[in-house]
Amino acid sequence: MNLKQLEAFVQVAEGGSFSRAAKELYLTQPTISAHIASLEKELGARLFVRNTKEVGLSDDGKDLYKYAKQIVDLEKKIEERFGAKETGERHCITIAASTIPAQYLLPRVLIRFNEKYPNEQIKIIETDSTKVVTQIIDHMADVGFTGTVLEKKHCKYMPFYKDELVIVTPNTEKYRRFQEESPEDIQWLLKEHVIMREEGSGTRKEAKKQLKKAGINPADLDVIASIENQETIKKSVRQGMGVSVLSRLATKDETRDGYLLAFPIPHADEGRDINLVYNKNYQLTGSAERFIKVVKEIYQVRRTKDS
Repeated sequence: MNLKQLEAFVQVAEGGSFSRAAKELYLTQPTISAHIASLEKELGARLFVRNTKEVGLSDDGKDLYKYAKQIVDLEKKIEERFGAKETGERHCITIAASTIPAQYLLPRVLIRFNEKYPNEQIKIIETDSTKVVTQIIDHMADVGFTGTVLEKKHCKYMPFYKDELVIVTPNTEKYRRFQEESPEDIQWLLKEHVIMREEGSGTRKEAKKQLKKAGINPADLDVIASIENQETIKKSVRQGMGVSVLSRLATKDETRDGYLLAFPIPHADEGRDINLVYNKNYQLTGSAERFIKVVKEIYQVRRTKDS
């Protein structure tokens, strides 16, 4: 095997397309196919699962990707250090982010990063917190953003933002009365239909932890739905389907405009950490290092945690 074959393999794996990989590497599609075929023959393994719509990694392909990605990244690192490529070439950083940071925190970072490094490109993968960490461990992403810390080896977590969770309800007389009469008492939550974020969501994990601290056993809640899209949750709450626990960041517009009410969770601390995470066992590319530097500048990072 050679470096060109591994570069082709990584491009197909990340783009899910032979034609897209050919375009990125300025090669013909038959050349990309030949590189992959040679790799599969030499390794005695099928690397991709193909159907009419997309190309995905096989189990063997996923294993190879972990090593090939590291090799290709090291090649880029050498090129950056010794100026082996033209200075005008654009580099790309892959970022995996859970919903809250992806929608409410990353835009500010992306604007600043683009201003400082206009020749850099960014690819965003939005998923839940558990899958973000998996992407980092498997080296499918350079940098991740997650609302929860999972005890996974090789991960370095960098908390950079405090996010408060709140109980959100429709803005009706019933809930306004709760807010006026006993804002610190949330036992009424046990009598409500509750809409939760999906399993694997950092918001859901943190909500259970904070509610338990406030004297509410999550197992006693009447959870009628688990929904991934928080916009759907907010609309469902507004229409009276139930109540939910969401990030204050995600609900600030609706509460400001009077569509929803937000109840703080009693005895909660100053908020959960939103973390930047990367794999400390892989050499970060120059692009990833520059991106992390921008995050630190904007949010004045305090500390890091290894896992």
